Amino acid sequence: MRRKFLRLAMAATLTLSGQVPLATPARAYQVDCAILLCLAGGWPTSAPCAHARAVFIRRITPWPIEPPLQIWRCPMGASFSPVEVPGPVDRLFDAAFQANLPRQSVPEDAPVVEVQATDGADIDISGDAFDFVRSIRVYHIQYRQHENRDGDCSRSDSTRLGSYGVQGDYRWTPSSKAQVPPASQLRIPNGCNDYFYRSVFVDWRDHAGNYGSEEVRY
Repeated sequence: MRRKFLRLAMAATLTLSGQVPLATPARAYQVDCAILLCLAGGWPTSAPCAHARAVFIRRITPWPIEPPLQIWRCPMGASFSPVEVPGPVDRLFDAAFQANLPRQSVPEDAPVVEVQATDGADIDISGDAFDFVRSIRVYHIQYRQHENRDGDCSRSDSTRLGSYGVQGDYRWTPSSKAQVPPASQLRIPNGCNDYFYRSVFVDWRDHAGNYGSEEVRY
């Protein structure tokens, strides 16, 4: 199953980039289906994957801070021929190229979205083939320290963690600087020197288990 998924992810990437003929226009692909496929394949080099990654990062760039992958926007439960019952990977592959479905995008004047999302995938993704979805973590880091007038060290840590549930639902929970991965540029000095750090940090593992991360300071 894992090898099949990776093969399909790479095939989808090549198809989206125009290197493999398609029955439907490449422009019709769903951006969240593309994010799903490109993330699984380790963000292969292609124009569609570059766009998908840009959307992935843009969503965590304040404001608002959105779920970087919005799997509920990828219609994996799309209709298929009744001759063969498709598996979840086949649904995902097909959904990425549905010409009759509108592209998902975030307009410039879009209203602020809720930071939590109870929606999830429209099929069962609880199997380990989709563990890479649940590997995505978003840290909204807000840390400050300084020495007050009494000589005491004042520290403030409002760090939160955005994570995905079994079905791709998204939620925020309290976290702390101690939970922030080492790949972040957060570097708290010794003692109580004045220090302020604020960013959104996202990390993940692709389908093969390779680690990746991005951070946006603001």
